[in-house]
Amino acid sequence: MAKVFQSACPLNCWDSCGFHVTVDGGKVIKVDGDPNHPITKGKICGRGRMLEKRTNSQNRLLYPLKKIDGEFKQISWEKALDEIAFHLKEIKEEYGPLAVLHSHDYANNGALKNLDQRFFNCFGGVTELKGSLCWGAGIEAQKWDFGDAYSHAPIDILNSKNIVIWGRNVARTNMHLYENLQLAKKNGAKLFVIDPIHNATAKIADQYISVKPGMDGLLAAGIIKEILRLKLEDSKFLNDHTLGFEEFLKLLNSISLEEISKKTEVTIEMITTLAYIFADRPTSIHMGLGMQRYKNGGNTIRLIDALAAVSGNIGISGGGANYANLQVGQSFSFSELTRSDAKEYHRQFTMMKQAEEILEAVNPEIKMIIVTCGNPLLQVPNSNLVKKAFSSVSKLVVIDHYMTDTAMLADYVLPAATSFEEEDIYYSSMYHHYVNYGPKLLEPPGEAKPDLWIWGQLANRLGFGEEFNYSRDEWLEMCIKHLEPFGITLAKLKQQNFIELPVEKIPWEGGHFKTPSGKYEFTSQLGQLKGDSGKLKLSLPEESKWNNPKLAKEFPYSLLTIHPLRSNHSQNYHLLPKEPSVKIEVAQNIAEELQLQEGERVRVWNNRGEIEGYLSILKQAHPNTINIDEGIWTRFGGSVNLLTSNGESDNGLGSILYDCLVNLEKIK
Repeated sequence: MAKVFQSACPLNCWDSCGFHVTVDGGKVIKVDGDPNHPITKGKICGRGRMLEKRTNSQNRLLYPLKKIDGEFKQISWEKALDEIAFHLKEIKEEYGPLAVLHSHDYANNGALKNLDQRFFNCFGGVTELKGSLCWGAGIEAQKWDFGDAYSHAPIDILNSKNIVIWGRNVARTNMHLYENLQLAKKNGAKLFVIDPIHNATAKIADQYISVKPGMDGLLAAGIIKEILRLKLEDSKFLNDHTLGFEEFLKLLNSISLEEISKKTEVTIEMITTLAYIFADRPTSIHMGLGMQRYKNGGNTIRLIDALAAVSGNIGISGGGANYANLQVGQSFSFSELTRSDAKEYHRQFTMMKQAEEILEAVNPEIKMIIVTCGNPLLQVPNSNLVKKAFSSVSKLVVIDHYMTDTAMLADYVLPAATSFEEEDIYYSSMYHHYVNYGPKLLEPPGEAKPDLWIWGQLANRLGFGEEFNYSRDEWLEMCIKHLEPFGITLAKLKQQNFIELPVEKIPWEGGHFKTPSGKYEFTSQLGQLKGDSGKLKLSLPEESKWNNPKLAKEFPYSLLTIHPLRSNHSQNYHLLPKEPSVKIEVAQNIAEELQLQEGERVRVWNNRGEIEGYLSILKQAHPNTINIDEGIWTRFGGSVNLLTSNGESDNGLGSILYDCLVNLEKIK
């Protein structure tokens, strides 16, 4: 008999939805929204609903596999774990633990997914990844400015007089913010969207502002210049709560508004209009993650933060420079869970350059890679280099639900349980501040096992099994026991399924910041501690006609690689009812100049690689802009990361996926 259970979405996403999951005969038959969840209120997206297919698919990995003579053969868990443990021990003894790389991402969330770190720390410490393909440059930028990256509580947007959605298509990626935008508009707020592509969110805006890709920070600088010229700045905030404003003024005076208008391709009149909008407080900014995926990405977010500060929209209800909400994740205690104190050795590669660093590593070389929660062959930039690097090691182990592009390359593939097949707690440090509980609803198919079971079994074989001798409840208690003074216990979470975490709903209220000076820092002391001048810069994308005119002449178009509508990164393409193909979306001026028609077969290329697909003409996009959705599997024509650069952002912790010039031609 079918029964409905409360559960939670595990996807790496803004919204972290509450679920109602219907189970019948030991099988998930429907995933729907939990109408009682205070933020998501019963509405979920297609990616969440597709978790039913993701759990039930006949193509799930069911047994441990070992590649023998180029073909995968089923082996027992006992044999797979014995052999992997043997290789780990052998490599550690001969080369040291740093010869092992843990390559991970955030495909599957859940607090206990962090136990992979406990395994590698207790192993002695391996080579780890730092930074982020997704949002790293922006996180680091806000730590330089504010001391941390915090956002306002979702409902505070209803106190905004003006709302600026900057480089973020919330209709696709953050549907519950989209609902709040509609409610705010109904209450009288004005909505402005700044983006190179006129997306679904722009359709409900009072005004859409098209900007040249990668020039968002420069546009913010132009708006600040106009606010200052019109004497609309918040002088009291600048005098009482900031550091380095005089230095920033010198930078602003080094460039004219005319030059800013020319480079951003936004008119001076529009820049002046935006100055009045930001000064008409409270105005909230809601930033996306794409505009910081450039070489100048950190400075882009820092200049938008500076705009919020100069216009007096920091620390006030209805304002904010909303980018991420790290205080949500910081609510949990992970130090005891991950045992970072147990590691004896330490080495880090950036996530962006992991392929390059694998190939160049010495003392020790990388001999073995274990991949969790990720599909680096598709998601890490410069796919050709990634394939070369991951093919170069003697042993590659992948833990996953499906035979992904990365798993195809592995020596061992271990089948993992999905979120409905194990108990965990879920949260997102991107938007709202509720933690959700997800019970185990059914048994994994075949011989698939939870990640935690795999780590425990390997730990037993390597001599530190006692470090994993805890019950599921005891692990979860480790994460939240310190929240008991706030009335938050595991028993209560299991009973209610979601609980509001104790976070600041209006960050930086009162003008107290987490920076070394305690002030908002236009000149960052944290940046200086890391070897940078800490000063703001008017930097531009690395691949642009301003920085590399020769390259821009050969490759005249800016390539974006935005999130797909129906797949969370690469996770769902193989489950879609219609076999996917590569769609190459172009601005109208490109189609007109090259005399291209909708649906024609075209080739996009640069010096890193090429990809073919079907042409789609964007109804409204900034001139010379191309988009190819990220994550598409090789067998469907991907990956777009054949074209992207593995460079690092200006602050070293973000990718430059969008800093990418390409050319395009019709395939005859």
